[in-house]
Amino acid sequence: MAPSSAPPSRLLRRAVDRERMQLRDRLRLEGVQPAGPSVVRGGATKKNCRARAHERETTDKNDEKENVPMAEKKQALLLFSKPPVPGMVKTRLTTEHDGFLSPAQAAEFFKRSLYDVSELAMHALMELQMENDAAVAADPSVDKITYDFFVSTTPAENVELMKETYDAIGPWPMEIHYMTDKGATFDDHFDYAFKEIFAQGYEHIVSVGGDIPTMPKSHIVAAFQWLDYFQSIGKPGFVQAPCQECGTSLVGFSHNTPMDHQGVYYNLDGRPALDGYMEKLEERDVPSAFLSPVADIDEKTDLAHAISCMRAIKQAAVFQTDLFVPQRVLDWVDYMGIQVITPPNDEHDPRQYIDQE
Repeated sequence: MAPSSAPPSRLLRRAVDRERMQLRDRLRLEGVQPAGPSVVRGGATKKNCRARAHERETTDKNDEKENVPMAEKKQALLLFSKPPVPGMVKTRLTTEHDGFLSPAQAAEFFKRSLYDVSELAMHALMELQMENDAAVAADPSVDKITYDFFVSTTPAENVELMKETYDAIGPWPMEIHYMTDKGATFDDHFDYAFKEIFAQGYEHIVSVGGDIPTMPKSHIVAAFQWLDYFQSIGKPGFVQAPCQECGTSLVGFSHNTPMDHQGVYYNLDGRPALDGYMEKLEERDVPSAFLSPVADIDEKTDLAHAISCMRAIKQAAVFQTDLFVPQRVLDWVDYMGIQVITPPNDEHDPRQYIDQE
């Protein structure tokens, strides 16, 4: 049974198998027979020689089997983003829409958030890559996996803008694969990008946006691990982390998961996106994994919440060294002199029965 917070790790099982193989090889080198029927040691009779020759032949065949590499797989992290152009991104943070930033300031915030999210995603992929490389080195029968980073934008002419945006502070620790998504609705764009990547032979896709600088690196790692787990039990699955408004901040599924995005983000029934996914999962009997909510940033209250969280992350990272600190956004917040304040709450529940002078 899978634990509730994380997928069952295959690394422990591999470590045990590795120890068994090492013990067997060590015993063989020392001339110790494996456990089995008792052996009477004596002269080297023809029967004994034949038995030993057969044992060596069987062992050699088993070793050859163990050294045969398994299938090579590819898995993708997909980041959807517009170019950070003033007036095109984060308009609800601007003064024209009850915000407090100019269009240029809002675009600068988004660009820094895009950089931080991209870096944390790459760190997660590199961590997964190192784990898989180590597992394959220890046991060649383990599936070899390559993890790739994709950025999808639209329309096609914006691809060059996205390249320029990333190149401006490059080089990046991973290669960035650029692509274009198409469609009449966001649902169509989502489906188009997923289908394009799956058509290239990728097994899993985990997708995020560029406006979630508090996304835990561990979420991305766990998302791929859960999709691996669902495949291992023969039930291709789905993984998601909600955002703060009944939507999603992370979505992932496999090439053979019976899932699409139609009617999820674009519907006229008032149904939240998260509920749209849940309905599809139930109708199609798809197993899912739930990761803790992560807020995206669209409005000034979202930004205020994120700033407090980012400062808490930075402080905690001194001891929680696996945390990713979105330093580019924090530097921008400090440069702008933004302070988070909360007004007095005069609408609280009566407290005369609790508080005493």
